[in-house]
Amino acid sequence: MRDDTPDEKRRVPLSRTFDEDAELYDRARPGYPSELFDDLAELAGIGRGCRLLELGAGTGKATVPLAERGCRITAVELGEAMAAVARRNLAGFGAVEVITSDFESWPLPKEPFDAVVSATAFHWIDPAMRLAKAADALRPGGALAVIATHHVADGSEEFFVEVQDCYEHFDPATPPGLRLPAADDVDTSDYTDEVADSGRFGPVVSRRYAWDLTYTTVEYLEVLRTYSGHRALPPAAREGLLGCIAALIDTRYGGRVTKRHLTELRVSRRPSRTPQAF
Repeated sequence: MRDDTPDEKRRVPLSRTFDEDAELYDRARPGYPSELFDDLAELAGIGRGCRLLELGAGTGKATVPLAERGCRITAVELGEAMAAVARRNLAGFGAVEVITSDFESWPLPKEPFDAVVSATAFHWIDPAMRLAKAADALRPGGALAVIATHHVADGSEEFFVEVQDCYEHFDPATPPGLRLPAADDVDTSDYTDEVADSGRFGPVVSRRYAWDLTYTTVEYLEVLRTYSGHRALPPAAREGLLGCIAALIDTRYGGRVTKRHLTELRVSRRPSRTPQAF
């Protein structure tokens, strides 16, 4: 199973695959649990009038619920097609601006933000600068909120074991015998260590949400077609893989599979004041 977690050599080219079919991405990708936004309001102080910078807005999957809470949002999105769909989805919110740019080269405005939010996109930003520039974008005491999503065991668990034969046959990069982790086994220490090592933020506070989503065969294939790893496969291998998966769902699982998602909210704050040097 390929996901959207890049290694450094593949990060930039893979990040551009999402823009190839923005309408499919908008139609097929799920949003986020509503309780996440309640916790985001509590932990990051996000609410009406909050000045918020969103990184990697995509088609607005997280932007819309944030705008519905009355935030004034500057949303930065690399892909032109993705940004165009986001503008359409956010047309009813006058306090939202969608900017087409990568975050790395985008010049920060003089007025700092109350919060920086990145939903399933922070890992695509250059790790050499993402935390430092996010801190520079924030006012003292402002919050950085990173939302990460993992595919974990449960749901149609046996399907995700059997489907590995399809991946191993059509995608030689698939590790043999790959299995999904249990939700409790998902390790996020790399991120908390990165934040601590940056010296720019306080401790990370995390909240987790496990939720299931059931797909028909067609719906599941549409979701797979939005994943960067699947899109990067040679066309013949990709179509062979998707055909193998479709046959498995239709013949063994009655045309429907359930996928368990683990969504994690990670919030840290820029210190309210700079420590004095002695």
